[in-house]
Amino acid sequence: MQNVLENIPTTDPVAIPEKRAVIDQILEENRNLPGSVMVILNELQSKIGFVSPSMQAYVSKKMRVPLQQVHGVVSFYSFFTTQARGKHTVKFCMGTACYVGGAEQLIEKAKQTFGVEPGHTTKDGMTTVEICRCVGACSQAPVVVVDEEMHGRVRPAKLTQILRKAQS
Repeated sequence: MQNVLENIPTTDPVAIPEKRAVIDQILEENRNLPGSVMVILNELQSKIGFVSPSMQAYVSKKMRVPLQQVHGVVSFYSFFTTQARGKHTVKFCMGTACYVGGAEQLIEKAKQTFGVEPGHTTKDGMTTVEICRCVGACSQAPVVVVDEEMHGRVRPAKLTQILRKAQS
């Protein structure tokens, strides 16, 4: 844990005074609640947008809980992210029906379009490309979700049109 807090990147919220103030406020307001670690991490995800390794170490230190406990929560729940996300998020369902329906081809086309691998954000910070396990719309496979809008029965030709929304 010490190493993480000694080598904080200058772009990390813990190193930015305004964001660190938000983190400290969240810690102070929630430290005595039942399940405080989960509550704090949820608030951080909501207000900051992600929970970086440095933020996890900072929470661990301030809450006096093992870093493994904090990291365990962040890594277990899929809604937590450990790096900044883009203004838009494009998610490709890789559930069985979507996989069989051609999701891999769609992902390849997105990689070419955005120039990033799934799990990463474009250099301009506009778009994060992600893979998810199932969105529960198997009858619409393959499915792509742009921000909160689901697109079903997506084919490569239709994907370009859909991806334009995530570039503006």
